[in-house]
Amino acid sequence: MTAIPFHDRDGVIWYDGAFVDWRDAKIHVLTHGLHYASSVFEGERAYDGEIFKSTAHSARLIRSAELLGFQIPYSLAEIDAAKAETIRKMGYADCYVRAFAWRGSEMMGISAQNNKIHLAIAAWEWPSVFQDKAKGIRLMFAPWRRPSPETAPSAAKAAGLYMICTISKHEAERKGYHDALMLDWQGRVAEATGANVFFVRDGEVHTPIADCFLDGITRQTVIDLVRARGWRMEQRRILPDELYGFDECFITGTAAEITAVAEIGPHRFTPGAITKTLQEDYARLVRRKPIEREKPKRAKA
Repeated sequence: MTAIPFHDRDGVIWYDGAFVDWRDAKIHVLTHGLHYASSVFEGERAYDGEIFKSTAHSARLIRSAELLGFQIPYSLAEIDAAKAETIRKMGYADCYVRAFAWRGSEMMGISAQNNKIHLAIAAWEWPSVFQDKAKGIRLMFAPWRRPSPETAPSAAKAAGLYMICTISKHEAERKGYHDALMLDWQGRVAEATGANVFFVRDGEVHTPIADCFLDGITRQTVIDLVRARGWRMEQRRILPDELYGFDECFITGTAAEITAVAEIGPHRFTPGAITKTLQEDYARLVRRKPIEREKPKRAKA
């Protein structure tokens, strides 16, 4: 399915309040969102026909637009309903959902106060972006850093903030890696190009403070899962030199779900009991199945 161009697929897309044929969901080349990145979006997954934390995603979409200075002309409830109807019309039980809003083409230039705000929702079948979720993927250090929160609205899931993610991931793939780990503007560990990162040491879980990158909904979910297990959860500043001391590493995100990491540059990790348990807990949670609460045995050093 991933080999099929996204502009040439069967199905429908919810576009400004109505469903249109997938191939007819088009914009003008002088759309402001295309030229000036005045666009926000959400990546979501449906499991067994229900979008996981749909309302939280819709709320963040609305907030992201507000941070970029525009208001989406649909309520949270209307966005939730439109997403649910989209996956129903597409006939999917398990799928990826992309809701996105952008400034239109009425004005061209940095200022576009009178441009119409559009909203569209698409859904397609998309398995986890990484095939080695259990074995562990390979990351390099990204050539670009996350900017200071004083220079960009880092709490927004805004299209423009992903430019350095794309070029960093492309560089990683050219060098034979799956992805790249980005540092922040002060040289501290931040996130992967499209996922948050966690580390494990001596049964404790550590993750960077999300103040210059997106505090992912999957990230928040995993933090809750860690605490529900009774494990120590530390949100703190992490320096690259500390990576030598961690036993396990994994990344989290809607597309990646929970994916083990085996390598970040010169650092090596062994996917272990905590990563595996959280993967199982997450899989049960998104499908509304009971979660086993027996604590895993720590991997031997």
